[in-house]
Amino acid sequence: MKFTHYLFPIFFFLIHISCSDDDTDITIIDEIESLKKVQEITNDTHTIELYTDTGHFSTGYNDISLRIKNNSDNTYIENASLTWNPVMTMPTMKHSCPKSTISKVPGKNTLYNGYIIYQMTHMDMSGWTLNISYTINDNSYEAKAPLLVGQSNRQNVTTITGSDDTKYIIALIAPSVPKIAVNDVKIGIYTMEDAFSFPVVKNYSIALDPRMPSMGNHSSPNNEDLIYSDIDTMYHGRLSLTMSGYWVLNLKLINDQGMLLKGEDITTDHLQSSLYLEIEF
Repeated sequence: MKFTHYLFPIFFFLIHISCSDDDTDITIIDEIESLKKVQEITNDTHTIELYTDTGHFSTGYNDISLRIKNNSDNTYIENASLTWNPVMTMPTMKHSCPKSTISKVPGKNTLYNGYIIYQMTHMDMSGWTLNISYTINDNSYEAKAPLLVGQSNRQNVTTITGSDDTKYIIALIAPSVPKIAVNDVKIGIYTMEDAFSFPVVKNYSIALDPRMPSMGNHSSPNNEDLIYSDIDTMYHGRLSLTMSGYWVLNLKLINDQGMLLKGEDITTDHLQSSLYLEIEF
């Protein structure tokens, strides 16, 4: 079993010490710089640390980093293979949500990363449990714990049924920090095959019409509709935000045959699409 040698507990500062006798370098690497711990999931052997940029989970897209700590000596595992399954428990059923695979973060020894898109939560933030399965040197382990998932202030994820009678989950990925400019906009689209299967939808397109309801429902120039990218399996476009405030991103979902599945044009008589996401900054 391979471990990165850390002093624990400490804050992970990058320290470079040159010894005059043998020129030995001792380096302590900051693997979690700028990340905030959300919680830990523990079993008899390991503690799995979960991190995000904000220090919490919320509905919509969550970029999540993980580390596995050996409980016996507080060292971190470098060679794990992980999968996860988030599960929402409701009164009459259970279901999962869109999620990525988990992979090692490039340039890091002990940090792994993936995303989960929570499409809903209970009023008290309860309901979700995260199950993690992982393998280290051909030894298999399991760990799970309940999560607290807050409700986002604005609609950054929505579940719809298209005109093809298929259920889709559409989530805003970026911009995470909007600015008065032409922003890169990224959206994920997933179909609900069943309660535990949410594959990526490929080669569709999304028409974009951002509006400010409080300012006469005006739009903005230089927006670009979103198209699919094989590189990250997301949809990319350009979003022009001409002032700060509350914006409705009116959308139209179009399949790979050019069929409109959901959403409408914005007119003086129809002020908002039935398919939309929200931004406020």
